[in-house]
Amino acid sequence: MKSSAMRSSSASVSIMRDPVIRSNRRQCLCALIGASIVAVCVIIGVTMNLVTLHDENFDHMGIQTFCMFTVNSNILAGISMMFCIPYTIDGLRTGNYHLPDWVVVLMHITVTAVSLTFLVSLFILSPVKGFRLIFTGSRFFLHGVCPILSIITFCCFINSHMIRVREAEMGLIPVLFYGVIYVIMVVLIGEENGGWDDFYGFVTRVPAWVSVLVILPMTIAISMFLRWAHNTCCLNRRKKDAQLYRATYAGKDLREVIAEMARSQKKELKLKNPTIPTQLIGYMIENTGYDMDSQEGTRIYFNSWMKNQD
Repeated sequence: MKSSAMRSSSASVSIMRDPVIRSNRRQCLCALIGASIVAVCVIIGVTMNLVTLHDENFDHMGIQTFCMFTVNSNILAGISMMFCIPYTIDGLRTGNYHLPDWVVVLMHITVTAVSLTFLVSLFILSPVKGFRLIFTGSRFFLHGVCPILSIITFCCFINSHMIRVREAEMGLIPVLFYGVIYVIMVVLIGEENGGWDDFYGFVTRVPAWVSVLVILPMTIAISMFLRWAHNTCCLNRRKKDAQLYRATYAGKDLREVIAEMARSQKKELKLKNPTIPTQLIGYMIENTGYDMDSQEGTRIYFNSWMKNQD
């Protein structure tokens, strides 16, 4: 019994010192921190707008704040980051950090929206109303902090899925949806009938077709740039991981390494269903050229996990 406990303790220490596991956990932790900060800052910014009933520089405060694309895009970004948080927490808990493809695509869509907000604030609103006004108060969070941190988090720490072109095109969805609502409330209903005033000036200050020809191509460009930045970071991360896998596991018995991963699971996790890190095992095999397939690797992990239930 004592010998078994010592082997289990040794395996746990060994796997915790594994450079690949540590790298995976660092990526997971950075994603968790970034996503959490964005979500909290969105809550702070929106709450500040809701409790501010009057602002001499901005008409839409209180409940009217939800008319603004800035607010709505930040809320969407905050929600997508919140979807990321449970997977990062589970990744730290189990050592198996991986996001579903749909979460990554959703983050791309919402980060595209807040990136548009940031660029419009920086290059259109700031020259008109002043940089200090546009990036202070709640706008500090909604125009600056949240968009910038969303871009950094998505591009640098979300490496589970490469964005395809057709998925990047979905970045237009929030802008198109908001544009339809804006036209209905401003043009079809009108302010005098309970609709919105043309606070963005997309209809009265310039012809509507000019707004369409500027905003839609700008959104597509932002979405494609984010796709390129995200995918580039993904490829760079995978190259570094591949080098790390080869350096860490060269000359080692990969079957025993995988078995140790299962044996080193925390005690509270052993009482539940096993979480098998299939992606991590697949990367190990792929990048070391070991004579084994992913099915055998996951089977070794599961069998080792079962043997250590006692």
